[in-house]
Order: sequence, then structure tokens, then C-alpha cells
Amino acid sequence: MKINWFDEDVYKLLMRLAINFVFITIIVRFFYYKITKRKDYLFTYYLMGFIIFFICFSLKKLDIDTGMGLGLFAIFSIIRYRTNQIAIKEMTYLFIVIGLSVVNSLASNKISMTELAIINLFMLVLIYVLEYVWLLKHETRKTILFENIKLIDIRKEEQLKEELENRTGLSINRVEIGKINYLDDTAQVRIFYYDDEQGFSDYNELAE
Repeated sequence: MKINWFDEDVYKLLMRLAINFVFITIIVRFFYYKITKRKDYLFTYYLMGFIIFFICFSLKKLDIDTGMGLGLFAIFSIIRYRTNQIAIKEMTYLFIVIGLSVVNSLASNKISMTELAIINLFMLVLIYVLEYVWLLKHETRKTILFENIKLIDIRKEEQLKEELENRTGLSINRVEIGKINYLDDTAQVRIFYYDDEQGFSDYNELAE
């Protein structure tokens, strides 16, 4: 069996990969994360973006018909990011495993071993960096039905924050006021806190 170890498309892969990395980093790290502080979604957007990039790059080099291509992407229809049964990070790992399996299984002589190695190694390095090196704080949020309507006042923001900290035992970063019901003197209050700074972990990470 003839194995293609290297071809000129490696340079195309590296160039497009660099462009993709720069713009995804600007959008996800400096636009999205700066506002939301959601590390779990930052992790997902990075890995989803790059695995789809590699799948499309690989499929472009393969001689497959439209039905085969649609069938491959139909594999990912089994993944539902709206589910409350599996955390989004676990769903992302599942997506990565399926994606790399598709790329590796479809590899032929049209995809050199160097390109295949770059794809797999890049995903491994990116996952390691996001998990263990690029230590970003994850801001968790939770919505609470608050009955002390007297504290729902912009002038009493610190008092409201202190009251919520006393009740929840959490170190709260900021508070947002939602729907206010003056009929029963209640308001929806959304609290934001860094999960890794608390004395205990949140049982339901997906709850808001």
C-alpha cells in the first residue's frame, strides 16, 4: 500500500489554520469571553470551530459524492447541545472524538500523513492548553426568586449583594435584576460568581 507522507497541501493547511486560529481567538477570547466569562462555552467554541475546520479541509480533498458528505455530517445530529442530561464540556469531547474518528477513517493517499499528524496533534495540544495551561476563570450564573423587594434599588446594590451572599454562602461578583412583581413583592435576581472560588461546587452546572 502506497502511503503519501508529505505533499504541498501541508503549507495550505498551516496557512489556513493560522488564519482560522487568529480570528477565532479574537472573536471567542477577546470578544465573547471578556463579556460572559463562560469558560465552558469558550472551550466548546474553540474545539468545535477547529474540528469542523479539519473535517471540511479533509473532505475537500476526498472524492466523495453529496450523499456521502451529508451522511457524514448527519452523524453529528445525534448530539443535542440543548440537553440537560450531559454537560456541554462532555458533549464537546464527544463531538471531538467523533470528528477525529471521521477524519482519520476517511484519510487516503490524497491526505498526507503529515497533514493527518498536524490535525491530530493540533487538537491534542489545543485541548491540553484550554484545560490545563490557559487558566481562565469560569463565571457561573444562577437565577433566584428574591422576596425582599425593598433592596431592589440601584442605590442599595451593595446591600442587595451582601444579603444574597449571606443567604447563598457564595462570593458574588455582580447582580442583575430581572422581572419585578409588585403584586407579591418578588423579583428575579441573577447572581454571577466564580465557581472555582467557592467552598463547594455547584450540583447542577447547567442551572440558571
